[in-house]
Amino acid sequence: MRVAITGASGFIGAALVERHRLQGDAVRVLSRSTRRWPEGIEAHVADLTDSGTDAQRALQRFADGADALYHCAGEYRDESRMEALHCGGTERLLAAAQGWAGRWVQLSSVGAYGQRRDGTITEDTPPAPRGLYETTKARADDMVLEAAAAGHIDATLLRPSIVFGPRMPNQSLFQLIHALDRGRFFFIGPQGASANYVSVEGVIEALLLCATRAEARGRVYNLSDGCSLESFVGSICVALGKPVPRLRLPGMPVRMMAGLLQAVPGFPLTVSRVDALTNLSRYSIERIQSELGYRHPVSLASALGEMVRAWQRR
Repeated sequence: MRVAITGASGFIGAALVERHRLQGDAVRVLSRSTRRWPEGIEAHVADLTDSGTDAQRALQRFADGADALYHCAGEYRDESRMEALHCGGTERLLAAAQGWAGRWVQLSSVGAYGQRRDGTITEDTPPAPRGLYETTKARADDMVLEAAAAGHIDATLLRPSIVFGPRMPNQSLFQLIHALDRGRFFFIGPQGASANYVSVEGVIEALLLCATRAEARGRVYNLSDGCSLESFVGSICVALGKPVPRLRLPGMPVRMMAGLLQAVPGFPLTVSRVDALTNLSRYSIERIQSELGYRHPVSLASALGEMVRAWQRR
């Protein structure tokens, strides 16, 4: 295959580059810098936020002749760049891909559905993003789906839940492992809260299916390896060789305490963290399983064990 990948230096993008490279595919990447890439990687230098003529020509060269274009570029931290990258960058890349015959695979997020507290979320659940990152990513998704509906491109959207792996930039899972190792974790509220995570290996497998399967054309797929929080924590504790925490505190008092003390330096709980530890929503992956034959390439317990070993090496 000839594949083109934006966001190739990011957590997911870098893993995708490596997977295609190991398969012997011809890989080209889009980068803002002239950094050195592994041998055999074809680098195209351009900034998706640049509206200049030279930048647009670079995007056209980047897309031209590719069998699949993975749009993985995203800005997680700098809000001043989110609109320009997610919306403007997607618009410019779509313009560059006019007349191109490959498959566009859009890496999105279940954040497009908003902060839902319970129930099962499917691909038919109406988007309701909150926050600048989620809102601009959802708008970019709409651009891609509209272009596909108009017949301008062949496109598929993948919306994973929280993606984890040893190289993940978000430190929250490492913080959870640390708390469990030190005996500082407790459950909040009734049993059955959800842990909506998926391994980076699973995301890469799903992206390849989205790029290569004819059934994926024009479809949106959710991806998660969700389980109960108790099971998720239990797998980490097994890998640590620690007992599973038994302490469970009622939700409302803990939420009130978090609201009062979250501004105190070093206080470990915030309202958003309490929300995450008491969330009951789940993401159905029946569609990607039935239509594309997706199966998790590694078990959740195995992937969490690797996270624990990565934390221990640190």
